[in-house]
Amino acid sequence: MGSLARGLVRLAKGSARPQRAAFLQSVTGHFCAPHEDEATVNCGLDQNQFVISDSAFPGSTRVLLKRPSFCPIKHLEEGQAAALPEELRGRGVDVGVAVLLQSVDGRVLLTRRAKNLSIFPSLWVPPGGHLEPGEQLLEAGLRELQEETGLQLEPGSFSWRMLGLWESVYPPLLSRGLPRRHHIIAYLLLLSTEGHQQLQRRIKAEESEVSAYVWLEAPVLESIAAVEDGAENTRHVPSNLPPTIKATELSGGGARPMELPTATFLNTAPATGEDVERVSTGTRFALRLWLGTIATRDT
Repeated sequence: MGSLARGLVRLAKGSARPQRAAFLQSVTGHFCAPHEDEATVNCGLDQNQFVISDSAFPGSTRVLLKRPSFCPIKHLEEGQAAALPEELRGRGVDVGVAVLLQSVDGRVLLTRRAKNLSIFPSLWVPPGGHLEPGEQLLEAGLRELQEETGLQLEPGSFSWRMLGLWESVYPPLLSRGLPRRHHIIAYLLLLSTEGHQQLQRRIKAEESEVSAYVWLEAPVLESIAAVEDGAENTRHVPSNLPPTIKATELSGGGARPMELPTATFLNTAPATGEDVERVSTGTRFALRLWLGTIATRDT
C-alpha cells in the first residue's frame, strides 16, 4: 500500500442519495433479509465514490454481493458493539480490489500473505489491496498486482470483467475477537494473453507482503471452490488431484521452488483457536464465480 488514503463504501436504496456505510453496518444485510447472506446489487464509481445500490446508475455493474454465514458483523451483539473503540466504530467500510489473474493456458495465480501482516496472515489469496481515492477499480487492481508480484500487464495483453463483491471482516470469526477491519472486496477477473510460464518469469514478488505464490490448474481450483468454511475439515484430497502442488516460496530476498500438500489448499477456517494456512473464504467465493464464467464460455 503506497497511500494511507482509502476509498470508502457508500450505499444507496431507491432514490436516496448514497450514504457512507458504517463500520458496524452489514453491507450485505442492507440489501437482503436477515436470514439471507447474499444479494444482487449494482456497484461502481459515482463521482469518484464507490457506490453499492439496489438500482442501476451510469457506469454501474450488476453483481452478486455475499457475506459468510458466520460474518462477525452479522452476529455482533449490542454489548460487543459498545465495547469497540469509538474511533473504530466511526471508521467506515473500506473498499478492496483483488485480481484473479488467469493465464491463457487456464491457470490462476494465488499468493500467500506474509505471516507478519496485521490481517489474514499466511492465507492464500489473489493479489490485491485497498482502492485509493480517485482510482478506477481496474487501475487499483493493476497497481496492486504490480506492487505485490512485479507483474505489469500492458494494455492489449489482457481482458477483464468484475466477478462479484465479498464482505470481509477481520478477525473472520467472533470467537477470535471483535472486528478490527471491515472491507468490501471487488473481485476482478483478468484474462491474460500470456501463458503462466511467461508470466512466472516476470514475477518479482514483494516479500514484505507475499511469502509464496502458485499457479493452480482448474481441477485443484474446483476442489478449493467446493470447500465450505464453517463445515468440518475432513482434509480429504480427491483422487483426481496430486498429493502435493509445486509453488514458489520467498525467503531472504530470494525465491525457491517448494512443494505443498494439496490438503493445505483444502483447509477450512477453524471454529476456535488459531487460524491455519488455507485459502481465504472470499477467494473461494471468487473461484466459484470464476468457474461460472468457464461454464458460460463452454456452452
